[in-house]
Amino acid sequence: MSRLKQIKIVRGRYVLLTVVCLVFGFMIAFSYHLTEKQASNSNMTSSQFERDMELRNELIKQEEKNRELKQELSQKQKQVLNKEKELSNEAQIYFNLAEDTEKYRMYLGKVDVKGEGVQVTLADSDYNLDEQNPNQYIVHEHHVFKVINELNISGASAIAINGQRLSHDSYVLCNGPVIEVDGKSFPAPFVITAIGDADTMAESLNLKGGVKDILVNENVQFTLEKKAEIVINAKLNS
Repeated sequence: MSRLKQIKIVRGRYVLLTVVCLVFGFMIAFSYHLTEKQASNSNMTSSQFERDMELRNELIKQEEKNRELKQELSQKQKQVLNKEKELSNEAQIYFNLAEDTEKYRMYLGKVDVKGEGVQVTLADSDYNLDEQNPNQYIVHEHHVFKVINELNISGASAIAINGQRLSHDSYVLCNGPVIEVDGKSFPAPFVITAIGDADTMAESLNLKGGVKDILVNENVQFTLEKKAEIVINAKLNS
């Protein structure tokens, strides 16, 4: 009976030792599995961190590049603006040159001119048989000059005598009963047309004691008309 108890005690110890070994083995296995899982998680976290850092660095590079491109764009826009200003100034210069050229062509009588103006007609007066000098009743070149000078002073842009355009080198000569304008002869009446401000030129000619009064006192028939439109052609052979 004592031996049987001893056998049972030994068996109990083996069972207990077996249980202890199983529990200990389970604990070792669980610990190893947990450690491996933590290591795997650690590796994943490190890899993700490296990826995040790469993306962040790439983003910083892109932002820096964008700043450089914006600065370059700003500089290009300034260059374009400066170029536009230069072109605008050049265009204004060319416009002014073209405008001046047109004025000079007009002054030289090389282009047709159209606009408002006045028409002055100078005619010989009826001859008085009691007078000994018939020249006192005809229009002379100095009468024509007085009208032309007054029109120029009043701002006329173009003047013609009987359709013959006057220019910077024109001349007017009295040759008996006719007047020569640049070598072309015209009999009276002499029709002087001028383009410009009709009111200004009319007022200037009609001034008291002015051109009209002087010519009328010298027996010249003087007629003044305002015209809404007058056409003066370019000077022939100009």
